[in-house]
Amino acid sequence: MTTSSLLSSFPLNLKSLESIQENGSTIPQYRQNKKCGNGIVHLGPGAFFRGHQAWYTHKAMEKCGGDWGITAVSMRSSKVKEALSPQDGLYTLVELDKKISHEVIGSISKVLVLGEDYNEVMHTLCSSTTYFVTLTITEKGYCLNANGDLDINHPDIIHDLIETSSKVSAIGLLAKALESRFLNSVAPFCVISCDNITDNGKRLKKALVKYTGEYNLALSDWLDEFLICPSTMVDSITPATDEQLKSMVSNQYAIQDNWPIKRESFLQWVIEDGLPEHRPAWEQCGAIFTDNVRGFEAAKLRLLNCPHSTIAYLGSLMEVETVYDAMQYEPLVRFVKDMLDSEVMPSIEPPKELDAFIYSRAILERFNNPNVKHLLSQIAWDGSQKLPIRILPIIEENLENNRSICMLCHCVAAWMLFLRKQYLADREIVDPHNSLLLDIVMQCNNNAEHDVNIFVSMTPVFSDVLKRSKKFQQVLTRVYASLSGVLDDPAYPWYRKLLAKAS
Repeated sequence: MTTSSLLSSFPLNLKSLESIQENGSTIPQYRQNKKCGNGIVHLGPGAFFRGHQAWYTHKAMEKCGGDWGITAVSMRSSKVKEALSPQDGLYTLVELDKKISHEVIGSISKVLVLGEDYNEVMHTLCSSTTYFVTLTITEKGYCLNANGDLDINHPDIIHDLIETSSKVSAIGLLAKALESRFLNSVAPFCVISCDNITDNGKRLKKALVKYTGEYNLALSDWLDEFLICPSTMVDSITPATDEQLKSMVSNQYAIQDNWPIKRESFLQWVIEDGLPEHRPAWEQCGAIFTDNVRGFEAAKLRLLNCPHSTIAYLGSLMEVETVYDAMQYEPLVRFVKDMLDSEVMPSIEPPKELDAFIYSRAILERFNNPNVKHLLSQIAWDGSQKLPIRILPIIEENLENNRSICMLCHCVAAWMLFLRKQYLADREIVDPHNSLLLDIVMQCNNNAEHDVNIFVSMTPVFSDVLKRSKKFQQVLTRVYASLSGVLDDPAYPWYRKLLAKAS
């Protein structure tokens, strides 16, 4: 039993902050004996937001002050409000690294639910003291079509264009508030998307301009000229809260918290330069302002997502369960490092603010975090969507520039064999194209040339460039043949040589 577990446990709220501090916890001093304003509204206050943007704002107020309290608005669920309102918006963040640490976050000053508190939400959005609206509503929350434009035929958009009293979509809600500010000569708030969508800011602004253009061209033109919607890139692993975490916070830190959260120590927030001067001091707390968000996105896809998928598929063939478990196999780690250095790094033009080599090694350190249990099976899902973004474009560039593709082809071949293994084990293939993939794996006969030809014919995954490339298919066929024995013999020489756990 730890010393802290012998201390009195206190319910988390403003009244108990001093006692919680006396028990050894770091608390938000800016929340003691005063309010921290409501300069920001956030839509979608899930765990990622509370471990990421809310943390950056918390640190900015700790360091530089400011009335940047966040009004967190849940678009549908009341669970966050029920958990955090009795706690005055406070919650515990547990940072998972080789050494676990924690602190109380105080940047959320109020939690609302759109359906329950619509008028208060709208009043806050329209207030001249609201300067920023941030969003983590997942890609589907933007109501975009396959081309990344606003889907005018989306049911929520149809509802919001007709219904004047209340809005249900984020686009409709923001547009309604911006219209009020326009009519009352109040400058538009800055809108920051923090969802994993390429060019998220540009797409969000375009959606708002198109939506308002359906009924008010003057408003649409005003937004087109004055609305600031920077593109961003975000990164940090935030596992779901479980009972074990709640018990740890209560027993070890003496805090009774309705909804603590946990995340890895690494986090990244890259924001397109051009924000208003009056803003939280995010850049003094680690946020990066740049004119090249796309460069950071490309680096993340190639230096994080590419090795992530590679480990997922090779590790799954090894019957390994988590990323951390896979990282204990030294030959696999060495393989991934060699792939990054020889085949991935040459394809990257990093932004001036990023050292690509240091970044790549930091990512591998993240993968080796014993307190983050990231399942390979989850990373392996939806491969038909991930490979065309994470792996195949690098192969195309390397082919064009006469660079090696052999190691990258190991990931592609391992994906194919992973799908076959799922089928042979009578396990579900989790993928938007699962019917097509199931049809393909049923035709496979373990003849490398035959199997590769069937897979590469899959138009939703492989481009015409790769279908026409003899070199790609030759290398992929050779790699597939070297790996295919894994399905039948776990002691296959390639498997034993490369992936056997170091003694």
